[in-house]
Formats: sequence, structure tokens, C-alpha cells
Amino acid sequence: MGKIIGRYVLREVLSAWLLMMAVLLIILTAYEVGAVLERAAASQFPQGVILRLIYLGLLQYVSLVAPMALLLGIIWAFGRLYHDSEMAAALACGVRPMTLYRPVIGLGLVVAAGLAAVTLVLAPEATHQALTLRDQAIRAGQFAPLEPGQFRAFGGGSAVVYAQRVEPDGTLGNVFIERTHGPVVEVALATRARHTVSPDGNMQTIELYDGERFEGVPGSARFRIMRFAEHTVPIPMPPANEVVTDLDAAPSSALLASADPRSQAKLQWRIALPLMCLVFAIVALPLARLNPRQGRYARVWLALVVYVVYLNLLTAAEQWVGRGTLPVYVGLWWVHLAVIGLAVALLRGPAMAQRMRYRLVRA
Repeated sequence: MGKIIGRYVLREVLSAWLLMMAVLLIILTAYEVGAVLERAAASQFPQGVILRLIYLGLLQYVSLVAPMALLLGIIWAFGRLYHDSEMAAALACGVRPMTLYRPVIGLGLVVAAGLAAVTLVLAPEATHQALTLRDQAIRAGQFAPLEPGQFRAFGGGSAVVYAQRVEPDGTLGNVFIERTHGPVVEVALATRARHTVSPDGNMQTIELYDGERFEGVPGSARFRIMRFAEHTVPIPMPPANEVVTDLDAAPSSALLASADPRSQAKLQWRIALPLMCLVFAIVALPLARLNPRQGRYARVWLALVVYVVYLNLLTAAEQWVGRGTLPVYVGLWWVHLAVIGLAVALLRGPAMAQRMRYRLVRA
């Protein structure tokens, strides 16, 4: 009987976790698509890299989504079991609480093992590929030829160029250029122009012929207007990160070999997320306990509060270790111990309080 009930509880929790994962990933996919399309439009990304950037971004989000989905899935599943009196019936039939909790902890171990592979191996590699691919896409978009009748951003968005027509020899006709220098906006109009790139690829130049230039601060009445026969507009290229130095993209083996507190903090952060799954598998059990008259979703808000506080404490601890405020050996481990202590108090607290009241009554 115990095995049947254990499989039933595992099926309920697993289906709830998968449902939460799907919902959260759909929400994050919508956000990631919007962010990637915005960057692609500003930097003229080639179309072939957009889907890959979206996939790499989602792979980085899995490490944050999985623990939250596990916590909400357990709360959701056990909330239904308590609300429908299935837990009360099982306990009344002599089923031990550990029989109900064992499959949940086993699922937490499996999720933690899979998440460890993601945070320690897959996510850093995905971050490295995303940063490299983004730099390559920016430079490829900047070097692509101008298309007639389309606005084009250059220099990381510092300049916008429009040409009404493009001749076969590359000459631009009826050109519009807008550049910003702090609060000052410069607009140039020319009948002809030529677009060239320096040999090292770090500077682009647009030579304007027979036009006017307007310069001033928007909203003020003072503008400077000049006519020119020839005007050169230099546009520096944004720096390329050919060697990715972001700690999020560094391999876990490199972080382990480094004595830098920031590297050690980042490594402990990658380990902390799988450990969060194990802690949630323990914490969610007492959090999901409902009184007979409570609704099945009564503890969802409490689960969200626990997740937010837990994640913020981990983030703060990572910053403290990276700055040297906390020793590396203390690191992020104290956060897990504090949350586990809270779970033990929630599990053992009611029984201890009941025994204490019994002793007081006898005394």
C-alpha cells in the first residue's frame, strides 16, 4: 500500500512541477523574444542568429526557473491533497508521513542533479556562446551594406543613417544622418554620400556632399545651421569582446582553480541553485500543510515569499563574498542552513508545542 501511495504522490507532484515549469518558461520566452528582437533591431542582427540567441538565453533562465517551479509544484500538489482530504484519509489509514515525503525528496534529488549539470556546465557555455554570437552579430550588422529606404543604426545606436537610394557603385542619394553627443543632437542632410570602413574595421566614415547640418539641444531655441560642400562623419565601432571575460561565462573548473573571491562567489552561486531544489523539497512539505477550511491555494503566496527571500539572501551573500565582506568558507552556505532550520522548526514545532502544553497541563 505504501508503494502505491508513494507513486500516486510522485505522479501528482511531478505533473504539477512540469506544469509550473511550462508556464514559467512560456512567460520567460515571451520576455526573451522581446529583448532579443529589440537588440536585433537596434544593432541590425542577421536573421540567422536571433533564434539561437533566444535558445541560449532560455538555457540560462532554467537554473532560476527549476527551483521555483519545484516549490510551487509541491505546494500545488499537496494543497490539493490536503483540500480534498486525501492526506487526512491516508494518515488515518496508518500511512506514515515519510511514505508521503520520500517521493518528494527523491524528485528533489533528481531535479538537483539535473540542475547541477545545467549550472556547472551548460549555462556557462551557453553564456559564452551568447556573448560571442552577440558580438559577431553586432559587427556583421554594422558592416552590412546600406539598404535604400531603411533607417540604419551605427556605432551602438549613436548614429542613425537613412538613404533614399543606393547607386550600383555604392553612392548614396538623399541621405539623412542623426547623431547625439550628450544633450546635443546633430542632423545632417546631403544630396550624395559615400560609406567607407577603415582597414582595421574599428571606424566607419560617411562622407557627405552638398548638404546642410543642424546642431542644437532639443527644446531650446538656439540651433546652429551650416551649409557644406563636403562633410565627414566618423562613426567608431563598438568594442568587440573576442575574448569573453564575464564570470558568468567562465568554466566552473576555472572558477574552482581561482583564488579570487569573486570567482569563488560565482562558483558557490552555481552550486547554490541545485542545493535550493533540495532545500525546497524539504521546506515545501510543512509549508503545504493546510487546515480543513483553508483553500488549496492558501499557501502559494507564502511559497512565493520564501522563494523571493531565499533568492535575495543568496544574491546578497554572493555580493558580500565577492567584495570580501564575508569569508569564502562562510560563503553562501549559511543561507541554506538557515532555511533548513526554518523547515525543521516548522516540521517539529507543532509536536513540540503540543508536548509542552501537555506537560504544563499535567504540572
